[in-house]
Amino acid sequence: MRRARGLLVLTRPGNAVSAALLTAIGAVVAGSGDASGLILDVSPPVRAVAAVLATMLAVGAGNAINDYFDRDIDRVNAPGRPIPRGAVSPRGALSFSVVLFAAAVALALVLPALAVAIAVVNLLALVAYTELFKGLPGVGNALVAYLGGSTFLFGGAAVGGRLDAVIVLFVLAALATFAREVVKDVEDVAGDREEGLATLPIAYGERTALRVAAIALVLGVLASPAPYVLAGFGVGYLLAVAVADAVMLAAVYWSFADATRGQRWLKYGQLAAAAAFVVGRFV
Repeated sequence: MRRARGLLVLTRPGNAVSAALLTAIGAVVAGSGDASGLILDVSPPVRAVAAVLATMLAVGAGNAINDYFDRDIDRVNAPGRPIPRGAVSPRGALSFSVVLFAAAVALALVLPALAVAIAVVNLLALVAYTELFKGLPGVGNALVAYLGGSTFLFGGAAVGGRLDAVIVLFVLAALATFAREVVKDVEDVAGDREEGLATLPIAYGERTALRVAAIALVLGVLASPAPYVLAGFGVGYLLAVAVADAVMLAAVYWSFADATRGQRWLKYGQLAAAAAFVVGRFV
């Protein structure tokens, strides 16, 4: 039971479920289309469910393999994680990640070619992040930002729907995720410095890194009205996204005093922004 709980914690189930929810929102915002599955042809609702489950499994696998590569850093930054505290062995974490990835790939067989292509690119990006780019100033943050935003694209492509509003959602989510990742790097400066990583706050200073995060978020907020102008979303969307924008702007401001509080509220703001797109789709 201790090992089973450790494996579950490895996946960061809250993050995996959140990512799956974002894939579902991407599918809802895009609407159903005529695309057929790569190997098996099933209905759009079935493809949407497969995409949601595949996202959950792939994100869980990515988190597990990230803990495998970060096990030395986590001894400083997060000693309570399963590998540092001995609940799961490094080899066990790696094997568990492979099993989850394989299950996600199996589900992808019913998805259209575009969705499968996005999944393949994301898998390569995830491996590149953990192996090559995590410690490079801004590069690892940008890669994680792409991966976070691409869940919406994946959901929209899975059902073969319109991708215009979904692309805007992708851009907004990517910029907000970039900001949150930079703020999180400010939180983790001690362990990252000990590991020799050159993150933005280590390379250029914490205040400079937070300013970069703020600029990225402001760009995302400026892009947020685009579905109202370009995709026919109504005033309800504008009101809902304005609330999300306000939360995220407040969060990045708070980050200068308390990075932990700031990155937590940035995540809440991102979820509120995703909900605003659902409002825009139906209202």
